[in-house]
Amino acid sequence: MLNEKFKNYKIILASGSPRRQQFLKELDIDFEIRLKEIEEIYPDHLQAEEITNFLAKLKASAFENDLQDSEVLITSDTIVWLENQALGKPNDASHAVRMLTEMSGKTHKVITSVCIKTTQKELVFHDETLVTFSSLSLEEIEYYLKNYQPFDKAGSYGIQEWIGLVAIEKIEGSYANVVGLPTHKLYKELMNF
Repeated sequence: MLNEKFKNYKIILASGSPRRQQFLKELDIDFEIRLKEIEEIYPDHLQAEEITNFLAKLKASAFENDLQDSEVLITSDTIVWLENQALGKPNDASHAVRMLTEMSGKTHKVITSVCIKTTQKELVFHDETLVTFSSLSLEEIEYYLKNYQPFDKAGSYGIQEWIGLVAIEKIEGSYANVVGLPTHKLYKELMNF
């Protein structure tokens, strides 16, 4: 359906995430990947979805002068929001241990923002999912980090991996959003774009 709607356009995904790329394939969208290095820094006063909205727009702004009239750019950003604090990607293994230890036995929010941009307009939206972790032992955390190395993931975990099978007690909201792209909302927004 989306391929038919965008047959006269080129969809560009500005994400190196294999998970986001797979989701777009599964939505039956023809797309190409274009990457630009962006320093993901945001103002300190931003909270929750303000952070991901800002970063998704920041990623899109890097393509400001490169977009053609027939191109549609999609950028995205995901954070874990725990106790009024943003958890992005870990700096190193000890940072990842700290993050997972902090999330152990608690509920956190996964927030993903998406920016759809053309030369004519820009749309930003977000989705939120509540994820409840069971209590994790240090041994389990270290096992997960050693075997899955989730250092490119917000909050130091991927729900689709081992940790999702053994430690996630409950999710409220979109599973795809936790993986990194709220596909149900992206589909709807693209159909209405």
